[in-house]
Amino acid sequence: MSSAYDKYPYVLISSDARDCRAGWESIASLIRGVHARRERATICVECYPGVYEDEIEPVFRSSLPQAEIVRTRDYFKPPAQIESMLARDVTEDPVFGRLTRLELVDFFRPEAIAQFKASSPPGQTRVLIGAGTVLLADTWDFLVYADLPRWEIQQRQRRGEISNLGLNNFDAPAAEKYKRAFFVDWRVADHLKTQLLPKIDALLDTTKRGEPKMISGDLFRQALRKTTTRPFRVQPFFDPGPWGGQWMRATCDLPDGPTNYAWCFDCVPEENSLVFGFGNERVEVPAIDLVLSHPRELLGDAVHARFGREFPIRFDFLDTMQGGNLSLQVHPLTEYIQNEFGMHYTQDESYYLLDAAQNACVYLGLKEDLDRDGMINDLRTAQAGGQHFPADKYTNQWAAKRHDHFLIPAGTIHCSGRNSMVLEISATPYIFTFKLWDWGRLGLDGRPRPIHLEHGVSNIQWDRTTEWVRRELINRVQIIGEGDGWREERTGLHDREFIETRRHWFTKAVVHNTAGLVNVLNLVEGSEAIVESPAGKFDPFTVHFAETFIVPAAVGEYRITPAVHNSKPFATIKAFVRTNA
Repeated sequence: MSSAYDKYPYVLISSDARDCRAGWESIASLIRGVHARRERATICVECYPGVYEDEIEPVFRSSLPQAEIVRTRDYFKPPAQIESMLARDVTEDPVFGRLTRLELVDFFRPEAIAQFKASSPPGQTRVLIGAGTVLLADTWDFLVYADLPRWEIQQRQRRGEISNLGLNNFDAPAAEKYKRAFFVDWRVADHLKTQLLPKIDALLDTTKRGEPKMISGDLFRQALRKTTTRPFRVQPFFDPGPWGGQWMRATCDLPDGPTNYAWCFDCVPEENSLVFGFGNERVEVPAIDLVLSHPRELLGDAVHARFGREFPIRFDFLDTMQGGNLSLQVHPLTEYIQNEFGMHYTQDESYYLLDAAQNACVYLGLKEDLDRDGMINDLRTAQAGGQHFPADKYTNQWAAKRHDHFLIPAGTIHCSGRNSMVLEISATPYIFTFKLWDWGRLGLDGRPRPIHLEHGVSNIQWDRTTEWVRRELINRVQIIGEGDGWREERTGLHDREFIETRRHWFTKAVVHNTAGLVNVLNLVEGSEAIVESPAGKFDPFTVHFAETFIVPAAVGEYRITPAVHNSKPFATIKAFVRTNA
């Protein structure tokens, strides 16, 4: 099915482009104005790890030639000492570590902070640039937060343009830098960011090199508040993979460059961008900023009480159309992810089939009466480079068609087969996938993809065999309610999972209510639908086929109507957190 899928959604904040300063000269003019109002000033440019600090420094040197420029990295501990400090959290595993409990201040030399605070040149303006500026300065006159989304950080890691916090590992493999960022850099930076966002005087969007955008701190906070009052989309991103397909290329109108597109992160606020519109100007910020700033309005009290400042629901696409099977895998049990990695909940998930070819299948669960030791031995032999693992001998393959829903509680062996287009609905800790077998192929970098056999075997639930899977995990559809032109069905998730999913089929308007819980939806059938507030609390919001959108808990009642009225029903799939789970 073709689509008008919007790859660049945004939230319109104002119709006046002058609310946004675009380009370094305009930003420099603002900074000169700040300095002109004071005989001396302390200006902090707090940088999220991954910002091009070397692009920012020349702007301030030329704008304020008499100012002392201070780089926070010069006050960090030596890289070798930082490496030692992080060893417990980073670990020697190529993929997994432990979420750090360190703070950004732990990266600094304590005596250097004391020395800096004791040396305050009389009458001289100071400009502090980098991560942790506010830890060096007791007070400041103007605080800029230079931000960018994690997806852009990953691109810079891949290109070898940035290092990890406090290190000089520019040449390290991208996967190594990503792991360090996931378990350490982003954790310590987000903790400080949460404290600073209510205080910043300006937000600096550094997502695109040479194209900075700046808005005032008050306008940034206003934009975040407005977003919690209406449905919105985050900006999706797409990535190729060794098993990737061709469905998204056509449906989402993607460039021809990559050989395939495997993933689309369509709703992962930790990774995605949130884009604000000011006239024809766009300001791109990490969507996580909204979660950190307004968790109660966005998530609802019950979800916030359980998950804190974390967005617990993830929607993403897995495209194997004309591609290959995903890796055979399993996700950790709750107690395992807690003990091994410091996470307090795990990645339960499900596969909702947006599309499927005639020969599509999903690998799910184990065969009855299998030889457990034989299966483990065959996995070890395959990992050691021997014969291929006979997946068909040990795992079930279920025929898959459009709108099937396969539930995958943690501990269940699974993968999507080729020629499927999966909307994956899951809990958020997406990095914790234990690959058991990858069909003997290499990654896009030409290297073997990491296999996590010991972790995987420790989590496989051996009693999830054919009949149990058939009964518990496949198309558990239950009609919840019906009305004029609509039907609501419960499709999952499994009782062990905290996410509830509801599918609505409709030919006329259907009313929803967040009931104080964040809702995440995707239009899984139909070309275009309109989301409205019956009370007129927000402007009508248009969604197209395959687009994921978020409805904040604070919205309450909303209505979804087909944009085109005909006899063929439209459908949405909606996810929310069970409050009794």
